[in-house]
Amino acid sequence: MRRPTIALCLTLLAVPAHAACDVKGARIEETIAAKPDLQKDANAQTVRDLRTLRDAAIVLDTYKYPGECEVLLGIARTMLADPGRTIEQGGDTDEEKADDVAEARKPKLPSDGKPAPKAN
Repeated sequence: MRRPTIALCLTLLAVPAHAACDVKGARIEETIAAKPDLQKDANAQTVRDLRTLRDAAIVLDTYKYPGECEVLLGIARTMLADPGRTIEQGGDTDEEKADDVAEARKPKLPSDGKPAPKAN
C-alpha cells in the first residue's frame, strides 16, 4: 500500500462519524498557492478539480455528512501531496467522455417543463 493511501485510511479511522469536517483546516488554497507546479497555466484544470473537491466537501459538511466530507478532503490532500503525479493521472483526453461530462453538467428542465426556481 502506498503511503498516501495509508495516511488517508488512518485519517478516516481517526475521525469520529459525528465530528465536523474541517475544510478550513485542510488549507487547500494555501497548499495550492505554495505548489509551483500548480501555478502553471497548463495545470489550471487540476487546480479547478481541487477546488471542486473542496467545494463538494463544504456541501457534504453542510448537509451533515462529515465522514464523506473527510474522504473528499483526504483525496484532495493526496492529490496535493504529489502534484506531478496528480497532473500525470489527470491527462484524460477522451473527447467523447469530455462531451458526456459537459452534457451532464447542463441543468435539465423538470418533467413538467417549467424552469426550477433560482437560488437567492
